[in-house]
Amino acid sequence: MRVVADTLLTQSWLEVSFLHWAADPADVAPLLPAGTVPDTHEGLTYVGLVAFRMYRVGWFRVPGIPYFGTFAETNVRLYSVDGHGRRGVVFRSLEASRLLPVAVARSAFRMPYMWAQMAIHRDADTISYTSKRRWPGPRGARCRIGVRVGERIEEPTGLEHFLTARWGMHNAFFGRPVYLPNIHPRWALHRAELLYCEDELVAAAGLPSLAGPPVSVLYSPGVPVRFARPARPGGLPTP
Repeated sequence: MRVVADTLLTQSWLEVSFLHWAADPADVAPLLPAGTVPDTHEGLTYVGLVAFRMYRVGWFRVPGIPYFGTFAETNVRLYSVDGHGRRGVVFRSLEASRLLPVAVARSAFRMPYMWAQMAIHRDADTISYTSKRRWPGPRGARCRIGVRVGERIEEPTGLEHFLTARWGMHNAFFGRPVYLPNIHPRWALHRAELLYCEDELVAAAGLPSLAGPPVSVLYSPGVPVRFARPARPGGLPTP
């Protein structure tokens, strides 16, 4: 069992849909923070478009906030590893439907949060996510995702584990690289069928246009999460 001491943030990620496209590590390497390189699985790295409901964000061990701490979110993320071998994610953008959390995350944590008009709708085994960016630009960048939830995955494949078993994030804070570890239970993953995906967020995040359908589409009802205080990630991994 991993241990995260000195809890900084608590939250839950609910109704999560993971869409992933394969990418050349050389294409995403310039977009990662100093001290990290693209993490790869069988020679490829991945671009993730992840939509979910953030639920009750809280500070330290104080119970999460019901209104301002609960909102729809969609993020564009990459996969990274640092000199200590710590695997994480790098967020290129994070759309959120509450302005206050966006302002706090941008000012206090230097996270690329964006305020957006968003909605999540569930109808039996189908779930849809919509987003239209309000601030900052590019104003009006949109995303529409619809998935049909399938059977529970008893044993994830190597790729499914690589894409979802992430225990921290890499970021830059006032020009200095940091690593923010987290802990959560093992994901309850389901296969999912992509019904539609109309996205402008990946291009707005400075990534090459996505070619073809995603190579992986997954769904999870969600997990509770705890984040620890950030740590510096250290030097680059050796080849």
